[in-house]
Amino acid sequence: MFVTTAVSSDPKATFKPGLYGDGDASEDRSIHRWMIIALDTRSGKIRWQRVASEGRPLNKRHIKSTYASATPVTDGRIVVAWFGSQGVYAYDVDGHFRWKVDLGRVDMGAYDIPTYEWGPASSPIIWNGLVILQCDTQADSFLLALDAETGEIVWKTERDELPSWGTPTVATTSAGPELVTNASNFIRGYDPRSGKELWRVGPSSKITAPTPIAADDMFVVASGRAPERPIFVVRAGARGDLTLPAGRSQSASIVWSRMGRGPYMPTPLIYKGILYVLANNGVLDAFDLRSGQELYRQRLPLIGSGFSASPIAADDKIYLSNEDGEMLVLAAGQKYAHLATNSMGELLMATPALSEGAMYVRSSASVFAVGRKP
Repeated sequence: MFVTTAVSSDPKATFKPGLYGDGDASEDRSIHRWMIIALDTRSGKIRWQRVASEGRPLNKRHIKSTYASATPVTDGRIVVAWFGSQGVYAYDVDGHFRWKVDLGRVDMGAYDIPTYEWGPASSPIIWNGLVILQCDTQADSFLLALDAETGEIVWKTERDELPSWGTPTVATTSAGPELVTNASNFIRGYDPRSGKELWRVGPSSKITAPTPIAADDMFVVASGRAPERPIFVVRAGARGDLTLPAGRSQSASIVWSRMGRGPYMPTPLIYKGILYVLANNGVLDAFDLRSGQELYRQRLPLIGSGFSASPIAADDKIYLSNEDGEMLVLAAGQKYAHLATNSMGELLMATPALSEGAMYVRSSASVFAVGRKP
């Protein structure tokens, strides 16, 4: 298992969790070490760790973010981490350096106050030997595909976009592979082999963070900044401008949509035909994926500092992690049922990962493996 971190040399470096609307950037511009760490999934022991970059950050970060917010990605042969302005780094799974790509200084922040710098969060993905990056900035936005073996540019597509923070998604559909991105001006679908735009729908929220998700030949893309806060369910194989006329919520290509119900930070979850949408303030919505019918809307019993991690599902249960370290367990299904609450005892911001019967939970200070011992 691979994790990244940015280690500050400032002993007074600050981080501010909680439900608030401040857009301030951290003042921590001290020397950092950007690291990739490989952990043994059975024991938790560190197999290897590498300092990919060391120096002063080239951009600021939001006070509720870090300089290593992006999740690393692996195809089982190489592991790739994107540290924003510090560059893209690839190692083989044994820790041997493979390549680095410098994308220059990337400036992501408030669309309407350019002096605010919040730093990047979009993660790299690997598909068919391509490392795909979504880089939407104040100045020049683009999609980029790199050769996973060499780091060489395979294609690059310019985008007229505001800064965004969601990770792109590739899904294999009945109409072929589609690469979908979440952003403010337009949600877009691309051919991942060439970077050619296939469709677009908009407008969306002025700030977009959730990652697109896919199931049953449909893409769900949402964002939660008011007043728009949209949820769009787009049919695979759509082409052209799919933007809905005023007063319409669906079309031949838009299965259904809702305004005012999208999540700000957590990515929605599709599980067994139901779409779960978790808001930062602890309101959970459940919709029938195909029809858009609302199944329930429930305020969770333990909200605390709010929710940044995305919901996950396994064994007919939904797991929701709040920032205070409480993990709520719900029954999956058409009716709300709270089964349990488990305290991890540490700040939780990252979405847990599921693999081979275990749940891996990353807190502000630790990594936990939860499951039956082999």
